[in-house]
Amino acid sequence: MTTLAKRNYMTLDNLFDEFFGNIPTAWGKENGWNVPPVNIHETSDGFHLELVAPGLKKEDFKVNLDKGLLTISYEKKDEVENSDYKTHRREFNFTSFKRSFRVDDVINVENIQAKYEDGVLKLYLPKKEEVKALPKEISIQ
Repeated sequence: MTTLAKRNYMTLDNLFDEFFGNIPTAWGKENGWNVPPVNIHETSDGFHLELVAPGLKKEDFKVNLDKGLLTISYEKKDEVENSDYKTHRREFNFTSFKRSFRVDDVINVENIQAKYEDGVLKLYLPKKEEVKALPKEISIQ
């Protein structure tokens, strides 16, 4: 078995991670990119997915299910030009993210529902009727 030794020194990256890692944020990090956090809950009828993305417009979201991969993406390009002033620096003209989740064949894809309210994108992925009817636990006699 391999044991990894703990580093007893602090690099600049470790220092920043330790300092900024405890600050609450509305956006998480996945693979180095900023992405909104997601909660996924299962009930007997289906799965409930909640993606926190405040201040965005619902018409800029895209939800796609293709070959068992559920993808939620958002893209907004702000191309406002004003002839009354000269812009010297522009840093906030594009916002985008993409989250993907593997979906089992237990989902009734025809009845997936989505709504965006109060800064939360909510998806309901209902289970197929035959999956709902399966027993969860079998007692041994």
